[in-house]
Amino acid sequence: MELNMIGYVTLGTNDLERAVIFYDQLFATIDAPRFLDTETFVAWTTGPGKPGLSVTKPYNGQSASVGNGVMVAIELGSNEQVDAFYSKAIALGGTCEGAPGPRDMRGFYAGYFRDLDGNKLNAFHLTMD
Repeated sequence: MELNMIGYVTLGTNDLERAVIFYDQLFATIDAPRFLDTETFVAWTTGPGKPGLSVTKPYNGQSASVGNGVMVAIELGSNEQVDAFYSKAIALGGTCEGAPGPRDMRGFYAGYFRDLDGNKLNAFHLTMD
C-alpha cells in the first residue's frame, strides 16, 4: 500500500454550518465530495486514498483562530482550474491574498485566498516546462 505523506488537513471554524456551505460549493468545482461528516467535523477529498481537507469546531471548546504563517495548498490540474477555483472562493465570500498568476518559481502558477474564518489557502498548478 502506497502512503501519502498527508492524510488530511483540518481547519478550525467558529461557524461550522457556514464553513460547510462554503467548502461544499468550492470543492464541487473540483469534484471533491465529503468523505467524513459528523456534528462537529466535515471532510472532503477527490477520491479514496487521496489527501483531504476538513473543518471542525475546536475540540477544547475554545474559539478557532487562524495560525500566522499557516496555509493549505490545493493542487489542481491546470492554470484554468486555479483561476476557476480561486474565483469561486472569492464569489463565496473569501478574500484575496494574491490573485492567480505565475509566481517566482518557474512553472508555479497560484492564487491565494482566505476562507470565511480567515484561514489562508492557495490553489496552485505546477508544471516543469
